[in-house]
Amino acid sequence: MTRLTLFDLDHTLLSGDSEMAWGEFLLARGHLDAAIHAERCADWQRQYREGTLDVPAYYAFQLSLLTPFRRHELEALRREYLSERVEPMLTRRSRALVAERLAAGDLVAIVTATHRFLTEPIAALFGVEHLLATEPEADAAGDFTGRLIGEPCLREGKIVHVDAWLARLGRRWEDFDQRWFYSDSVNDIPLLEKVDRPVAVDPDPRLLAHATARGWAVLSLRDEEGLE
Repeated sequence: MTRLTLFDLDHTLLSGDSEMAWGEFLLARGHLDAAIHAERCADWQRQYREGTLDVPAYYAFQLSLLTPFRRHELEALRREYLSERVEPMLTRRSRALVAERLAAGDLVAIVTATHRFLTEPIAALFGVEHLLATEPEADAAGDFTGRLIGEPCLREGKIVHVDAWLARLGRRWEDFDQRWFYSDSVNDIPLLEKVDRPVAVDPDPRLLAHATARGWAVLSLRDEEGLE
């Protein structure tokens, strides 16, 4: 059997949000204004849950957290962030599921709206080679400009990114006997409806209602202890 397996990242494979955790990490290091950051993050989270996210404003804000730093400074901060903020969000269940699908020979990818600078090393923690993420632009020195390259990997944009990735591999959706996608969010309904094996993972209320009405599988990847 030839199987394509796609995973969302935040609140799916991770028990939290890597982008929000990055902001909290920078805040703890004294790099952000606490009041402004808290207000904006609360608003973004509300919009995301409701499916009303102002996409250009959201990414402008997230990329503004990269531009004050040189690339080597960001990479040093990222190493600390991964250890302090990301590793506690890994669970045994999520690691085991990904490992199982890789061992079975599936073509596996993480498909995330979060930008590549944060998510590339997280994909590596899961042992996943293929990462489809929102792409931040960098200059010749490797420093981030605050702009995006191409379409964000969000909502219908996730399908655009998967289509382009499969084309680069010389593959098509039809080449696979089964096409799976695991996600927690109502924002991922377009890609969930594209595959023939949609799985709602610890879903938000709107996705849970949607999944229940359509008879989709519902799964939890949480465990109390996290990754040992």
